[in-house]
Amino acid sequence: MPDPGAPGAFVTCSALSFQWPDGTTVFDGLSLTVPRGRTGLAGGNGSGKSTLLHLLTGRLRPTQGSVAVGGHLAHLPQNITLGTTLRVDEALGIAQRRAALSAIEAGDASEENFETIGDDWDVEERAHATLGSLGLGGLALDRTVGEMSGGETVLLRLAALLLERPDVLLLDEPTNNLDLFARRRLYDAVDSWRSGILLVVSHDRELLERVDRIAELRSGEVRWYGGGWSAYEETLGVQQEAAGRTLRAAEADVRRQKRELEETRIKVARRQRQSKKLDAQRRAPRIVAGARKRSAQESGDKLRGLHEDRLDEARERREAAADAIREDAEIRVELPHTAVPAGRTVFTLDALRPRHGRLREGTLTVRGPERVALVGRNGAGKTTLLRTLAGELAPLSGEARTQVPLRFLPQRLDVLDDGLSVAANVARSAPGVPDNEIRSQLARFLFKGARAEQPAGTLSGGERFRAALAATMLAAPAPQLLMLDEPTNNLDVASVRQLTSALDAYRGALLIAGHDLAFLRTLGITRWLLLGEELEETTEDEVDELLAAPEAP
Repeated sequence: MPDPGAPGAFVTCSALSFQWPDGTTVFDGLSLTVPRGRTGLAGGNGSGKSTLLHLLTGRLRPTQGSVAVGGHLAHLPQNITLGTTLRVDEALGIAQRRAALSAIEAGDASEENFETIGDDWDVEERAHATLGSLGLGGLALDRTVGEMSGGETVLLRLAALLLERPDVLLLDEPTNNLDLFARRRLYDAVDSWRSGILLVVSHDRELLERVDRIAELRSGEVRWYGGGWSAYEETLGVQQEAAGRTLRAAEADVRRQKRELEETRIKVARRQRQSKKLDAQRRAPRIVAGARKRSAQESGDKLRGLHEDRLDEARERREAAADAIREDAEIRVELPHTAVPAGRTVFTLDALRPRHGRLREGTLTVRGPERVALVGRNGAGKTTLLRTLAGELAPLSGEARTQVPLRFLPQRLDVLDDGLSVAANVARSAPGVPDNEIRSQLARFLFKGARAEQPAGTLSGGERFRAALAATMLAAPAPQLLMLDEPTNNLDVASVRQLTSALDAYRGALLIAGHDLAFLRTLGITRWLLLGEELEETTEDEVDELLAAPEAP
């Protein structure tokens, strides 16, 4: 990545507040200054990471407060769409300068051509060098975008931003949908960032290992942690252990203060009874007895008040300690009906050629509760193969047969009806299952009580994924083949852990397409399939090497 040389680069937010038109508050008085170097912006789904980037770019305006960015800013958004007829040089923003260079070389020395070029006489060389640094060295500048894969399109857009020599570069989930080769090129680009400000939003742990610091956005505030993702998790672990000790001590203090308050009440009551009894025995004048009674009451009230204040303070300390404990609840579900006998055939591919992708003829048999990872380059046809198995696409030739009930969770999560509640969505996929059983299982997917009645259209990203996962895994008949397509895209780390715990409980066959090798390795994969012109079996050790190498032309 070229050195931006950014003497005036800065990013600050002062008393920043932002509300959506429906009144939902995202930030309320947020202040932060992003230092130079590489910063990873982490936080749960719905915490406001992408919203903050859009505020920095000016696409959104604060409700109150201010945002200030110094220097030239460039932004790589999550969803990139480039016209298929666009040429590479047009996508890079250098088409006019190339045309002016060609005109001058052909003898047209008009002033307009020189003005177009300015001082950028080596624009083509810089373009090729930048493309080469991102693994696109063989890409012709006259090629059209429609001939490129999705991962190459992301890298092309990043190359265009780098050619601008930005002082501040914002990357929003840049590795989504990238194959391992493209991810490695992007990792290299982040590694080579030398000055200016790089702010990257990502759930990709390997990418976040490459930053100088982690800025965690939580509850509308930013907390800073030095080092990459591992250092952040280690620091967080130490903090949570200390927070747990503080909470346990605070709870013990509350119990002690309650006990002392109760003992004080008993003592005061006993003292008042004794005083009343003595006054009766002494036959003290009423005025004297009344004075003693008032004095005893005042003394008792003062003592009780002292202990009640101490109890209130102890409760406040307990609440503060509890707030420091992070409760990233896990999905704990039981799915015994999804079990598949070891020898039973789950699905077969017989000389299959899908409608899209590179596969020419695939033959495969999966038996029993195998866990199969389907990996391959962008454009290899992983999604097409899953959709063909699901019966959504007819193959060009050959046959795909499934012998057990299956469910397919696509990237788009379009298995939900936004107008229905979470419970109604699950009921729709599980006809005949009693409502109380659905709600009991939904509670295990962290939709308890009124949360199960939330309309799907109002859910956050992480909640929507959990609801879609519940509707898929709790379907009736119970799915004995579960197919997932890039399930970790756009999920925060807590949601990935929740997905992992849900899949741990699944007893059927699993076919999962993805590029996130770190996630796949947590699932107990039994077979690795590399999809290209053929469907070939490989090993976990070979996958990294095969996918990280450049493709042969």
